[in-house]
Amino acid sequence: MTAWGPRVLISSAGRRAGLVEAFRSAGPALGVSATIYAVDMNAMLSAGCAAADYASDVPPCTDPGYVDALLEYCAAEDIMLLVPTIDTELAILAEAAPRFREIGCRVHVASRQLIDIARDKMRTCALLAENGVPVPRCYTPETARTLNDTSIWPLFAKPIAGSASRGLMKIDGAKDIPDRFDEPTILQEYLEGPEYTVNVFVDKHGSLRTTVPHLRLSVRAGEVEKGRTVRDPRFARIARRLVDALPGPQGVMCFQMIDDVTRGPQVFEINARFGGGFPLADHAGAHFARWLLAECLGRDSGAHDNWVDGVEMLRYDAAYFNMPRDDASVVRAAE
Repeated sequence: MTAWGPRVLISSAGRRAGLVEAFRSAGPALGVSATIYAVDMNAMLSAGCAAADYASDVPPCTDPGYVDALLEYCAAEDIMLLVPTIDTELAILAEAAPRFREIGCRVHVASRQLIDIARDKMRTCALLAENGVPVPRCYTPETARTLNDTSIWPLFAKPIAGSASRGLMKIDGAKDIPDRFDEPTILQEYLEGPEYTVNVFVDKHGSLRTTVPHLRLSVRAGEVEKGRTVRDPRFARIARRLVDALPGPQGVMCFQMIDDVTRGPQVFEINARFGGGFPLADHAGAHFARWLLAECLGRDSGAHDNWVDGVEMLRYDAAYFNMPRDDASVVRAAE
């Protein structure tokens, strides 16, 4: 690497300023000076881009030129690690990962097969159930319309590939199922109990090294706003079974579950990327960003499971201010 030290690129940076800061602090912790880059469709309107050392615009990930734009940027800036942050870019970048390796850049992405499973809640639950991971009962809308047993209801409808709490609907009986949904939809057993995100780190050899659950005390737009780390041996056992069931797990991912009052913990979703609540795990001592960067530097990740139980995160809104274009400095202030 150059005198600048390792260079990390956060794609679709959006509001992920906390992730940017985690990678920035990872460098000095490893005895190097990391430079953090970020890209988004409009970098000037992205807090994650404002938090980075350098930022740039790229096309949306649905654009046919997205991968080529990222490749060109990574080659020009000597990027060592590319970290995608949204579900819709994962499959694209998994397919393109060999092209990035050719220019010396690791893409933090799992296998395409794993991503396809995680993006389909029906496939997720079917695979996990086959491997002993507790999941809610799942139905297609067509099957649910035939369910007359009142004990099955209510059910919870959600888009098969949905995220950010989009399109969620509680349905009390077969007669209440809409004639059509805006997108492919799954109906799951309605669970009642505390909801958790479980963050895991899988090293480059495919070994699960760390499991960090946090209780979702408050959620906004599908992302945890207030949370607390919780060490529970049940969750660790579930994480082990889940990782063993998946094809090609790598790096950081998380899964969602509800500790149902009658059935116990039930996993209903996998996110094959950094979760929005990652800063809580990082603050508790599970330094996923540092461990990924260590692997890129050819070192052992140093991953451990000695994070602190009971750490609470209370998020608040802050702002980055972009000065006029003749003064490119960025000032940060709390609102």
